[in-house]
Amino acid sequence: MKKIIALTSLLALFIAISCNEDSLNKVNPNGVTFDTYFNNEAELTAGVNSIYAMVQSNSLVAREWFFTHDLRGDEMASGGGQLETPRNQLLIGVHDTGNSLVNSLWTGWYRTIHRANVILEKGSTVESVPEATRARLLGEARFLRAWAYYELGTLFGGVPIYTEFAKTVEASAGRSTQQEVYDLVIADLRAAEAGLPDTYPDSQLGRATKAAAQTLLARTYLQMGNYASAKTELEKVVNSGLYSIVDDYLDLTNEEGEFNDESIFEVVYAPSGGAFNWGGDGDGTAVQEETVRTQEYSAIGWRNVIPSNKILNSYERVSKGDAKDDPRYDMSYWKEGDLFNNGQSVLTADIVQGNSSLVEGREQKVSWRKYSVLYKLNAGYAQSGINMRIMRYADVLLMLAECENEAGNQARAISLMNQVRARASVDMPPFPTSNYPCRTAREVLDAIQHERFVELASEQVRNFDIIRWRKNGKLAAEPLTYFIPNRHELLPIPQTEIDNNPQLSPSDQNPGY
Repeated sequence: MKKIIALTSLLALFIAISCNEDSLNKVNPNGVTFDTYFNNEAELTAGVNSIYAMVQSNSLVAREWFFTHDLRGDEMASGGGQLETPRNQLLIGVHDTGNSLVNSLWTGWYRTIHRANVILEKGSTVESVPEATRARLLGEARFLRAWAYYELGTLFGGVPIYTEFAKTVEASAGRSTQQEVYDLVIADLRAAEAGLPDTYPDSQLGRATKAAAQTLLARTYLQMGNYASAKTELEKVVNSGLYSIVDDYLDLTNEEGEFNDESIFEVVYAPSGGAFNWGGDGDGTAVQEETVRTQEYSAIGWRNVIPSNKILNSYERVSKGDAKDDPRYDMSYWKEGDLFNNGQSVLTADIVQGNSSLVEGREQKVSWRKYSVLYKLNAGYAQSGINMRIMRYADVLLMLAECENEAGNQARAISLMNQVRARASVDMPPFPTSNYPCRTAREVLDAIQHERFVELASEQVRNFDIIRWRKNGKLAAEPLTYFIPNRHELLPIPQTEIDNNPQLSPSDQNPGY
């Protein structure tokens, strides 16, 4: 198993905004500036690494990103009174413009954007860089900027767009439309796709590939309801022949299965002796951050959130008239009586804090197993080095199935779903089944939505699925019990942004806030 990309700090982002040009616009002669730093390939590469470092940080994928996505779906319930107030507010839909998770995500993605803009601004002028390397590095910067704007545009709607690094307060941008944000995402991903390679050597695993750009582009088109264009991008990934369904479902979220044949893009973490950066800025002196996912979600640990009764009771079971109990249930959750710590310990209710779940009428304590290190340790209050899988091939196949169904190709849609169900460790009966007969386009969509729910549970996909299905009229019923139209479609723009950005006013706030 390899942990690649040294995501260290490097650039403290060399920025000082002057308020009074005469008295404050002074340059430290020993300091590093944009004008003096980017002189060679190594420095340009370090600058790109700093973008990955921001994505990897506490503000984003190490903590607040997965929390925000999970809390806005219907896969989660409160683990108990230990769930912090800002998180519980998101979970039950009473968040406001000052919610700290929302603010953290907004700030983290804009820091990502500004770091990418520095590279895109300076990258073309750096001398002695092979053109293929320059194209790849700029492609990585465009991919990461596109991901940031995809997240912001989908979560908040229209947001300020920056394609150059803002050097003064006067350079603040007003609010663009969601369509304008998506247009920029598409343009960035098209450019990134041209410069990114299909694969990397082992020493560079974790960097964005061509398939990562194509998959993100497909996700963007699906948010727009453009199934035909999404299908084109997904077919590129399938036809590349580089990806396949792996046998063991557990390998999708454990440490040993990193960079397997199903993985398209991962955010890299490595065990570093408890060096998690709670400050959230993504930087540290030679620190490669860990993630606190296991500490937040595991059966032993804070257990801030637990699986919702809805997701736990959504799996196919013989007791519900299905032909087989879905093995993904046992591989996605810790339950009372399970062995952990390399099979040396037994999970009992008395060592699991917090709330219980109701599964098929029986009350029991169930916890998330995905990304948990309990399988090999007896340390729930622990950080871990398990990479977060952002994109994987099963998701591509299921998105493609949705596109085919929309185009009237139900037979291929069913075949694509069955590729996912045929995973060796899962081996579920192929569709159609008694409970998913797949006789009409609506019934095929019901099967697709079910399969995405159980296959991708707590992999930060459900929130955006709900958003696009709601927007595109594909929901048979509203999944969120608290949902209020013209309020909960989008997150609120942080009040601090409206207060501090001279190009924004209270009228720019999203509806309902």
